[in-house]
Amino acid sequence: MLDANRSGTATASPPTAPDFAGPVAPLRRGGVTARCVRVLLSPYARLSLLLALLGGAAACVLLFEPQQLLTHGWTAQLGGAAAALVFAVAYGLCTMAFVPRPLLNLAAGALFGSQLGLATALAGTVLGAGLAFGLGRLLGQEALRPLLRGRWLRAADGQLSRHGFRSMMVARLFPGVPFWAANYCAAVSRMGWLPFLLATALGSIPNTAAYAVAGARASSPTSPAFLIAMACIAVPALVGTVVAWRKRHCLRGR
Repeated sequence: MLDANRSGTATASPPTAPDFAGPVAPLRRGGVTARCVRVLLSPYARLSLLLALLGGAAACVLLFEPQQLLTHGWTAQLGGAAAALVFAVAYGLCTMAFVPRPLLNLAAGALFGSQLGLATALAGTVLGAGLAFGLGRLLGQEALRPLLRGRWLRAADGQLSRHGFRSMMVARLFPGVPFWAANYCAAVSRMGWLPFLLATALGSIPNTAAYAVAGARASSPTSPAFLIAMACIAVPALVGTVVAWRKRHCLRGR
């Protein structure tokens, strides 16, 4: 603005300082929001979410026993392919919640027979493994990989990262490592999706088939089919125990 002085000449008044109160508040709000988003999306926040989800799933299993619902509370309205599809989805979710697969495989054989029970259990196995693998990779991999400092942990990570398909096939063929533990260990490693799912599907066939046949023939425990199925369950378990024991000594000797 021009101001008139005593001599009558007009002079320019000094500029006033701009008011930054308005623009600063949104910037500050944006900065706080960005920091909150970074904290929520940080690896450790995602790992905490994963642990909370797994803890909640385990608590639900203990409280509601979904495996009993699958076997005794099966609705009569469903039948055939629809029942098998619903069972496969429930099977996959139950494996993520730490329900033992042998119980689910026996239930599949008892409900659907040997062939359809095997197909249903395998579909649920691959679905549950894929969901656990994706959940572990999305929420846990970035936070857990820096913690792989132990000798056994580094050896397991290196084996799964370099020889993922072969290692997962062995883990599925010779039970010893819990199903959920193998899923989350593979998710933390650098193993790819396709080798993981393919090895899970192929490696789970013998053990799943044995349990499905045992469930289907449980009413006649002296039949040859039931006895053969039980032998197919016991022998891989014994071989897996021996292999795990020998690998344990090899790791100690390194």
